[in-house]
Amino acid sequence: MRLYRTVRLLLLALLVFVSGACLHAQFGIGLSITVNFAPPVLPVYVQPVCPQPNLMWTPGYWAYSSDDGDYYWVPGAWVPAPYFGALWTPPYWGWSNGVYGFHDGYWGAHVGYYGGVNYGFGFGGVGFAGGEWRGGVFAYNTAVTQVNVTVIHTTYVNQTIVQQGIVANPNHVAFAGGPGGIQHNPTPEEQAATKEPHVAPTKFQTQHAATAKADKTSFAKANGGKPKTLAVAKPLPEEKHAAPAGSSAAPKTAAKTEPTAAPKTATPPASHPSAAPKTEEKAPPKSTTPPASHPATTPKAEPKTTSPTEPKPATEPKPAGHATPAPKAAAPPPSHPAATPKPAQKPAPKPAPKPAPKPEEKDKPE
Repeated sequence: MRLYRTVRLLLLALLVFVSGACLHAQFGIGLSITVNFAPPVLPVYVQPVCPQPNLMWTPGYWAYSSDDGDYYWVPGAWVPAPYFGALWTPPYWGWSNGVYGFHDGYWGAHVGYYGGVNYGFGFGGVGFAGGEWRGGVFAYNTAVTQVNVTVIHTTYVNQTIVQQGIVANPNHVAFAGGPGGIQHNPTPEEQAATKEPHVAPTKFQTQHAATAKADKTSFAKANGGKPKTLAVAKPLPEEKHAAPAGSSAAPKTAAKTEPTAAPKTATPPASHPSAAPKTEEKAPPKSTTPPASHPATTPKAEPKTTSPTEPKPATEPKPAGHATPAPKAAAPPPSHPAATPKPAQKPAPKPAPKPAPKPEEKDKPE
């Protein structure tokens, strides 16, 4: 009898171990807890307005407390991106072999598989249509997100991508697979994103979930599946993370190298212009000294040529164009007539008429 019970217990333990391993394999990476009853439906609420740039929307979800044996609602919140290029893949519940397993959310270069659960606000079930990274800045698709446009200027509207990512969920089911669950198999893109390097939720996200767990009004038994606080307007604090090693997200590495490279390139330009003025100051004095001596020599040469050589009037008209040589040219004229014997030639014609009248007077008396 004892042997029978021992064998039975061993078989039961083996069955639990195998079923748990198969369950983990079917649910995939990120399975943290299993429950034997389904989570409540997703409540409908209004998204708070995004107050500042580079905040990522993390939709609300149902978590489970083993201590309380019940689901509790974690409100949606705006969370600063832990690094440039980071996108949030929300957690989800998946059904397999009669139990429901919870998959944690994570940060990555692309949005992975989240069970096809339509959380709204860009998370329509496949991928993310709420925005995209553009050169280190996150641009918001205002077709599905609400932002403060007076502060955030990187926005656009794209309804096509929204429609492409919606999985029909009229009953607001909060789990994938199984009876009554969402039937959506991972796409090749979602499978590839799941295998990429990831970053766990920030400590502030973990604290946010712990705060919801501590609030007994957030449990489904207390609120009947209709929590009072569905979303918080104030963003969670910022926590910086390095991009995961081996990540294929170009915006992450580009954004992190740009700030570090910017100061390095800024220092050379600062030293470059400082050297430039030194060379410019030395060059001008050298160039100015020759011109200063050049005009000084020209005026000295002019007076020396004019004073000793009086009969060179041809050289005087050249400086006549200048203001200084003009009075010097006027000075030589008065001395010029004084030196010339031209007035002495004027009396020469006077003696000629004098002898002419004398012979005429002598002829008259005759």
